[in-house]
Formats: sequence, structure tokens, C-alpha cells
Amino acid sequence: MNAQELQSLIREKIDTFPNKTRRVVEYLLTNSSEVAFLSISEVAERLSVSKAQLVRVARTLGFDGYAGLKGVLKKDLLEQVSPSAIAEKIHDMDIPQNLCRLEHANLDETLHNLAPETMIEFCEAAKKASTIYCMGWGISALVGEWFYTRFTELGLKTVLVRRGSMSLIEQVRSVGKTDMLVVCELPSYVIEVTEAVEKVRKKGAFIVTLTDSPAAPMCRYSSLSIHVGDTSPTFGSSLIGPMFAVHVLTSVLAFNLGEEGQAALAAQKEGLHDERVYYPAYGLRY
Repeated sequence: MNAQELQSLIREKIDTFPNKTRRVVEYLLTNSSEVAFLSISEVAERLSVSKAQLVRVARTLGFDGYAGLKGVLKKDLLEQVSPSAIAEKIHDMDIPQNLCRLEHANLDETLHNLAPETMIEFCEAAKKASTIYCMGWGISALVGEWFYTRFTELGLKTVLVRRGSMSLIEQVRSVGKTDMLVVCELPSYVIEVTEAVEKVRKKGAFIVTLTDSPAAPMCRYSSLSIHVGDTSPTFGSSLIGPMFAVHVLTSVLAFNLGEEGQAALAAQKEGLHDERVYYPAYGLRY
């Protein structure tokens, strides 16, 4: 059974289910991407039902157990974000034009999720933090590094956390209660990232997560979760939306810091006049 067949079956039989079973299958229909990455215990807790009830529902739908049901939902979600699957959809279209449209949609989705209250909360947390830790894995590490660069340019104490000679979990040991962790993670989700974020959460630090979906496992530990558009038919995930978010958030922070932020940017700009590094030129800007 695939996801489409499952949804058709649920819609066909939903009126015949008892109230508790109906509530479970309605949740599965409307939160399939979330269910795909949550454990049976977490789903049971959210629905206030027993794990046995979830197993019974799965069997009612034709599966041997809950694992089979979850497997169908997870496979469907992964196929939706698969570069080859997306590329197949636009194969016969005007590729350059449709690629541009996809990126435009990523920007629109990211902008939609950058609500004023979200940006204010981000700025206030950054200003209060003793140290800001920026983390990412794989392609997401590029986003984490740009956060690190921007915070450093603004004169904020910042530490870059990325996979190297030490694991992420080892590196976040130094994060304290008064610190802030900014972590980006685009699919596929990494177990070590989630475990590192969980470790930081237990310490009481403020956690900002930047990802494509609230179903990302690390989101359950975040203080502020920001979702970005990253759809791409090539290279797994697009960085246009995430990088746009970094630029907007840190630009707003620069103004929010007032004179302190402007002084930091002015000091950074002075470096452009160092003729040991840059050729002298008019119109230098940073």
C-alpha cells in the first residue's frame, strides 16, 4: 500500500470508525509529515491515547503493525523531497524558467515565515546571549557559518560548531544557560544534530532552529523555530531561502543593536582600507 492508497482508504472508511479511531486517522491525514519522524510513544502522547490503540488503528487500515503504517508515510515524505522526484515533475517543462519559479517560491515561503514577532524574539535572544553558538551539518553547515560570520561582524561573541576533529555533541558541552544556539538543518535530518540540540536544551540555553519543516526532529527542542523554503530538483536542498533568512534576521539585528551595531559595522568597514589586503579603490563598501 502506498500513501495515496492509504489516504483513499481512510477517507472511504472514516465515517464508520469509532470516535477514538477517527480522531487518530484524522491526525494521520493532517500531520503525515510529522508522524513520519515521531516515535509511536510521541504520537500516542500527542493524541492522549495508548500505543496499543495506535497499533490497533494500523491493523484496521490493513498493516501488520504501526511500523508498517509509519513506513508508508515516511517513504511518501522522502519521495516528495527527493531531487530526482522533483526533477521528474519538471522534466518536460521550461527548465530555466521553472527553476527560477521554484526559487522565487522558496523566497516567498521564507518571507512568509519571517513574521515581525519572530524577528523581534530572535533579536532579543541574540542581544541577551552571553555567547552565540552556530551549528550545522553538511550543506547546512554553510548556513551556520554565515550566521557565525554575521554575528562576529556585529561584535557579538560567537562560536562556530561544525563536524571536524570533535563531534557536535562534544563541542556543545561548553554551551551554558545564558547562551544561544542557532542551528540550521535541511533534509536529510542527522541524528547527531538532534542529540546535540537536545543536550543544549537540557542546559536551558535558548535554541533557534532554521529548517524546512516543523517535522524536523530537532524542532521539538527549539525555543524559536523558523521554517524556510528549500525545494530544489538538484543538489538536495536549495540554500536561497535559508541564506535569505540569515541576511534578513542579521540585518534586522544590526539595526536593533543601535549604536553598538553601527559601530561594529563601521569598524569592519575600516578593514577595506588596509592596502596590505585590498587594492585601493573608490566606492569601497561592506
